[in-house]
Amino acid sequence: MKKGKGFEDIACEYLTNLGYRILHRNFYCMGGEIDIIALDGDVLVFVEVKGTTTELNPAERIDYKKLQRIYKCAEEFLSKAPAQECRVDAILVEGGCIVHLKNISL
Repeated sequence: MKKGKGFEDIACEYLTNLGYRILHRNFYCMGGEIDIIALDGDVLVFVEVKGTTTELNPAERIDYKKLQRIYKCAEEFLSKAPAQECRVDAILVEGGCIVHLKNISL
């Protein structure tokens, strides 16, 4: 059974195959964490990874509070490394399927 790191490994491989450049994994800040920070061309992407090996829908675990924490961490990261354009994505790993949701918001 895969856990968080295993799902993040799958997401990193998926993003790398799409041409993304992985900058950081598990960026911690006060009150939260961002699983993956990557570049999609010139766009800085903050990625939340959720996975499941059961019948639970991983998207349901990305709620308003979780998004608030991601945005807070993204702001902290951007205060140290400004970017022209950025977005927040989610990668959902369900069994052998990967769903990439781009530009999720509060």
